[in-house]
Order: sequence, then structure tokens, then C-alpha cells
Amino acid sequence: MSARIFFACSAAARSISWSFGTRSSGLLRASDDMLAVPSLSNLLSQQTRTFIQMRTNLKVVDNSGAKRVMCIQALKGKKGARLGDTIIASVKEAQPRGKVKKGEVVYCVVVRAAMPRGRCDGSEIKFDDNAVVLVNKQGEPIGTRVFGPVPHELRKKKLVKILTLAEHIA
Repeated sequence: MSARIFFACSAAARSISWSFGTRSSGLLRASDDMLAVPSLSNLLSQQTRTFIQMRTNLKVVDNSGAKRVMCIQALKGKKGARLGDTIIASVKEAQPRGKVKKGEVVYCVVVRAAMPRGRCDGSEIKFDDNAVVLVNKQGEPIGTRVFGPVPHELRKKKLVKILTLAEHIA
């Protein structure tokens, strides 16, 4: 549930480090070379993070009663939803006496996404999981508390009510 913030390297710096790591020079031993730059097979085997699209399972981080939802449709964009976008989802798991029940179709706002998002200062933010907050059709949260970190980019999307309910703003 923690956020990872890191600075993006320029293309020139990446190409220099890549050529240094793949060149077999006599200055580095093979074990040092493997520690310095990951191999091509490791880079290809890493999981790529994508948009939140149809049939993506998401964690619910408010006290509305739902535990897990599945995305039915992203309301903005052809590829899918990103941080701060609204989606339509179906409740897959719910608490027994919650405000929403299993099988209901609800509107949600994406508050944490595993896909990296660039910030104005050149850094990027990405989270370990995909999480949403349930909202009604007017965009007001159904629950009264939001658990875990929430990025401050939601302020630009006019979702200030979610930010006020959050316990930590990243």
C-alpha cells in the first residue's frame, strides 16, 4: 500500500548505463556486471503495469461495505482508467451489513493505481495496488472514511471531498 516516488532518467543516461552494462570490458568481473545492470531476460520478465480496464479487480478503501469490485467500464479514455478517473464497477465481495451489497453496480473513483503517473516536478508516483473509493452519480463518496494514502493529484480533478476523508495524502 505504499507509494513509490522516483525520478525519471533521461534517455541518454539510460542508454549510457545500458551500453556500459552490456559491454564486456576487462574492468568488471562477470558477477559485478550482473549486479550493476539487469539482464535483458529480467527486463522482459518483469510485469508491465497497464491501465485499469474491463474485468480488472480493484480493492475498495472506504467504509461503504464493499471489499472488492470488478471494473465494468472506464468512463474516460479508450484504453482505460488512470488515477482520479471514474469507472463503473460491480461489487464482488461485500461486508454483511454494509451500505452496498454484492452484485450491485456502483460508480468508483480510482485513488491508487499501479501504473506510474508523472508529476509536474519530473518525479513519478505509482502504488503497489489498484484501489477505488465508491461514489454516487454526483461524485460524492458513499463511505465516511478513506484508508491508506491518496495522491494529491485528485485535487486537480475536483475530488476534494475524497481528500478530506483520507488519512494520508501522498
